[in-house]
Amino acid sequence: MKNWMLTIGVFFLTLGTIQSQSVIGKWKTIDDETGEAKSVVEIYEKSGKIYGKVVEILRANHKNDVCAKCEGSEKNKPILGMVIINGLKKDGDEYNGGSILDPTTGKKYKCYITLESADKLKLRGYVGVAIMGRTQYWTRAKN
Repeated sequence: MKNWMLTIGVFFLTLGTIQSQSVIGKWKTIDDETGEAKSVVEIYEKSGKIYGKVVEILRANHKNDVCAKCEGSEKNKPILGMVIINGLKKDGDEYNGGSILDPTTGKKYKCYITLESADKLKLRGYVGVAIMGRTQYWTRAKN
């Protein structure tokens, strides 16, 4: 009986560790200039690809912002609820082949994401080649 309980305990501990080492979850976006948290993006998997949606805006004066500079169907849509990471596919330790939208500028970039640690996500947005881009680090949001 003790061995069975130990086995169950190890299983749930391992499951928790595996989940915490995934890009799936809620992440705080950090402003490059001020270093303050701007929003929470939920990264999720759908049909084998990775997407990210803005689920919370942390700065009170921006809660009702719309994507005024966006083009197409995203133009003037609320940023809250907007899908900003689209169609990334797992490729080894990174996810790539999709895009990221900067709702502040309305620009879309190619991107890739990698898990730096259980609570730190590296995002690289770029035009053309990855060398010509910008890197951000997001931190896992605590529940």
